Amino acid sequence: MSHLRPVPSGEHPPEGTGLDLGELLRRCARGDEQSFARLYDQTSARVFGLVLRVVRDRAQAEEVTQEVFLQVWRTSGRYDPDLGSALSWLMTLAHRRAVDRVRAAEAATRQDTTYHLRSQQVPHDVTVETAEASLEARRVRDALGQLTEVQREALELAYFGGYTHTEVATLLDLPVGTAKTRIRDGLIRLRDAMGVGR
Repeated sequence: MSHLRPVPSGEHPPEGTGLDLGELLRRCARGDEQSFARLYDQTSARVFGLVLRVVRDRAQAEEVTQEVFLQVWRTSGRYDPDLGSALSWLMTLAHRRAVDRVRAAEAATRQDTTYHLRSQQVPHDVTVETAEASLEARRVRDALGQLTEVQREALELAYFGGYTHTEVATLLDLPVGTAKTRIRDGLIRLRDAMGVGR
């Protein structure tokens, strides 16, 4: 595979390319570099925009975007059109990788401060608060695991990615009403899974 070009900074993807993204992904799976280049040209600005919203650092967003497209090149054969649009699949990969980058950065920061924390006297109430926050985070993760893939995808974009319903609809290539329904149903199911209001 040839070297990826720099991420475009906000320009629109070229029109009239003739093939939809799903077909480009199928060709990428067969090792077609030209189709991969076309896929990159059509989608890299949107992928970069999503990643930048999550990682909030341009240099890291550029790195993550390149990682996303390397992952696309390697795993395009896993795309299943029966499970959603090609753009939805691509944006989900991008969002997950961006979130992974943020988590890795947070973990590194925590590791850097571990020595200082160990050398200080930690008040009991802070320890309790930390334990409760950790348990709550685990409850949320477990509850998210009980959602359908489409509900989880919409919720992650709306609440972890900070996108509006309209932006979620655009990213997932859905009507706004459908995006709102997925978010609402996901929230209801998440609330039930966590036992909120019982």
